[in-house]
Amino acid sequence: MRITSKCLICKGRNCLKYCGKKECETCRRLQTKFMVASNIKQEFAAESPAPFIGRFGYPDINVGVLSAPDVANANSSGNMLDASLYDAPRVWSANNYNIPNLVDIRSSLVNSRTNFNVRDARNTQRLSAKMLEVTQDVGMSSKPVDIEVKLKKVPTPKLHFFDINAPMGPAAPLKNLTETSNPNIDSRVWKVVDSYDLKAQDAINELYNKSDSFDENFLSKILSVGMLGAKTQRKLVPTRWSITATDDIIAKQLISEVKDFPLYNYAAYFGGYLGNYYLLLFFPEVWSYELFEMYALNGGAISGNIQYSTDYENYFGRKEYAEQCAGGYYTVRLGILEKLRQLKRQGSVLALRFITDEYSVPLGVWVTREATRKSVSNKPIIFGSKELLLNYAKIFAKKKFGMELGQVLGKSKLLVGMRQQKLVDYI
Repeated sequence: MRITSKCLICKGRNCLKYCGKKECETCRRLQTKFMVASNIKQEFAAESPAPFIGRFGYPDINVGVLSAPDVANANSSGNMLDASLYDAPRVWSANNYNIPNLVDIRSSLVNSRTNFNVRDARNTQRLSAKMLEVTQDVGMSSKPVDIEVKLKKVPTPKLHFFDINAPMGPAAPLKNLTETSNPNIDSRVWKVVDSYDLKAQDAINELYNKSDSFDENFLSKILSVGMLGAKTQRKLVPTRWSITATDDIIAKQLISEVKDFPLYNYAAYFGGYLGNYYLLLFFPEVWSYELFEMYALNGGAISGNIQYSTDYENYFGRKEYAEQCAGGYYTVRLGILEKLRQLKRQGSVLALRFITDEYSVPLGVWVTREATRKSVSNKPIIFGSKELLLNYAKIFAKKKFGMELGQVLGKSKLLVGMRQQKLVDYI
């Protein structure tokens, strides 16, 4: 589901006309950062916390690094920021960063990019291969890497929003990129990178299971810069795709573990982050999962019909990409599976997402992942039956968001599957 916002149309030009707001904090932050970005030079020193691999023109794509030049590397108080904070979804969530904070941080990032073919990840013969090596070091490093950037032209002040990736600031073609410090690459990362017979999914799962320091955000960067998998098959992966691929790879491993656990209870979890709220309904059934995404604006209904997107998988999984809910489907599933593994329980989970007008600009699917984690970290309400659980969900949605859930629940494939008789019923 793509989120549109009047703030995206306005860009701070006329808040009263577009948003109906006399004073828009988000737009004010944007205007400030655009003025700062206009002072960025063609040559600058910076720290780079992340690579960015584009997808347009695939297999010939833009490959670059995101960096915060010294002139832009300060917060609204004028203090220098730790460069690692520019690409740290878990830290943002743990510290409850709000939308203006995040726009402030991410709009400072300059995308210095050049063109490569995805297969160039294993090509060391090109003159520009050194720039690709720097990008790969940035992707593998546990800390931001010091770099010197020479651009072909001054970046045009612009803030880029995405539905999958986190936002970022201006972009400009790269003339030269130099590494001025050694990357901080963990020995365990080197081990999987040097294992040319290790599949990419096995490498990701190995690192994910070894330490909390290798979270899905870090692992997606290693995958994107083409440093995982069999040597002859390594290639650059657009950042957008690597994020979802990493969520999917980790989740499939967790599913195989969860299927061996005993069944969970009838339970409801609720929580959210940045205007994205989740009501997660757990049922004592074998693993299956369904997500409904709904706008909770003006009761969330047009002519009495709730507008929603939905995707589903049964015990045996799904073979096609979740087209309707897209990357959000995989992030929510990951958060749910992490909770089930923690509980050492198995269950069927119906996830209901309520998107409110608090979520004024799209920030990427990391928001839905962290909102899910916040939801399952709260204390659940346990029920004695499916009927009690569903009745609670209807009452809660009506009271909290003014939405009638009956029509949505009536469309649920997960609930339909529970009504079907099972072999155990005949024993």
